[in-house]
Amino acid sequence: MSGSGFAIGLGIASYEWMAAITLLIVAKYFLPVFIKQGLYTIPQFIEARFNTSLKTILAIFWIALFVFVNLTSVLFLGATALDTIFGTGSGEMVVWFVYGLAFFAAAYSLWGGLSAVAWTDVLQVALLVIGGLITTIIALQHVTPSGGLSDGISHIYTVANEKFHMILKRNNPEFMNLPGIAVLIGGLWVANLYYWGFNQYIIQRALAAKSLREAQKGLVFAAFLKLIVPLIVVIPGIIAFVMYSQADGTAIIQGVENTFNNVNGSINYDKSYPWLISSFVPIGLKGLVVAALAAAIVSSLASMLNSTATIFTMDIYKPYLTKNTSDTHLVKIGRLSVLAALIVSCLLAPMLGSIPQMFQYIQEYTGLVSPGILAVFLLGLFWKKTNTKGAIIGMLASIPVALALKLLPLEMPFLDQMMYTCIITIVLIVGVSLSTGDGDDDKKAIPLLKETFVTNNSFNFSAMAILLIVAVLYALFW
Repeated sequence: MSGSGFAIGLGIASYEWMAAITLLIVAKYFLPVFIKQGLYTIPQFIEARFNTSLKTILAIFWIALFVFVNLTSVLFLGATALDTIFGTGSGEMVVWFVYGLAFFAAAYSLWGGLSAVAWTDVLQVALLVIGGLITTIIALQHVTPSGGLSDGISHIYTVANEKFHMILKRNNPEFMNLPGIAVLIGGLWVANLYYWGFNQYIIQRALAAKSLREAQKGLVFAAFLKLIVPLIVVIPGIIAFVMYSQADGTAIIQGVENTFNNVNGSINYDKSYPWLISSFVPIGLKGLVVAALAAAIVSSLASMLNSTATIFTMDIYKPYLTKNTSDTHLVKIGRLSVLAALIVSCLLAPMLGSIPQMFQYIQEYTGLVSPGILAVFLLGLFWKKTNTKGAIIGMLASIPVALALKLLPLEMPFLDQMMYTCIITIVLIVGVSLSTGDGDDDKKAIPLLKETFVTNNSFNFSAMAILLIVAVLYALFW
């Protein structure tokens, strides 16, 4: 995201600020249903609402997504960051850092499970916020020759004023990544609702809560954190852009172009954050910041590995591949699946070096699967006439629809592709369900009572505060 801050600017923060609203929606409307159903994995909901076949299809999709997109990209990004900070920055050590991160993540996720992931998250959130603020403040103090925090803020806002707009105009070169007002009313809702509501890697934290109220508290807290993430992640990318541009009044930095320019003349945006750390954060504080960065990387890896192991073991191996369902045996298989996922990811990660903005790569290729999954879940939750045949046909059709919109010469932003894929999938599911059903509610439809979605006053007050802050932020940086 720092790399996208360099390339696009504050507009990329829409993923964070809209995520704050999405988390409130998940906490109020999705979680009560999931927790009431006693679910441990998202595929379990599909089995309870539809059937085992659709659950298996989605489980395979999720595992492929975790291994080939999420794990691979996080390993590569983490290794690139560490190579920039500790290595030569030329990429020669990336492969070794990939192996090191994979080994470290495996070491505690294999034996600690979700409990280890949760406790590590508690520590790394504090580290990440503190370390991120340190990086931002120190980098701002080095933007101008005179130094000073206020001068740095004033200078980057003046020099890179075009980077401080949330809504991009059509003539912006990054419009295909963030298509203007369509971001607020279109595809980003598909990306966010899927990621925060129906992605095992994320939602497992809420499903493991001791009660619905505790889970909702956690999601509200996460929403508040989302509001400050751009300050510690996106702003450093804009600072790096200003330093790279070497505009009048910017501190002269020798060799900055060599750091970011690739041999083919393109710019390696994703070096922004680690370059700021290695260049400006002093020894001692640098250790704290790197610890925060490493904790975030390894925590993400461990969460993905835990999700991969859980889905493979509980939703594929246990029902289809074994008669031995003892806890000890299943834990062993889960650990073996973690190792297999890591080996594949380690082999693929070094191949991602030519991608200019890894954050956009993750969103775009997740977007081939997420619209169909979101359509199935939304209709499965809230439209009682949705039947199994409609859900299966819609899910299977969503992939070729997404690929067609991507590969046809339509010149359509990928967020718009996601929105249209989701709409087409919903229409297919509704059409098939109506034409193959008997007109009554599906027998497996979930009864939704008004009291299911009642939240307490503290949640309601916090939600209103978050909505107000997001509205103010968009008004200021429109």
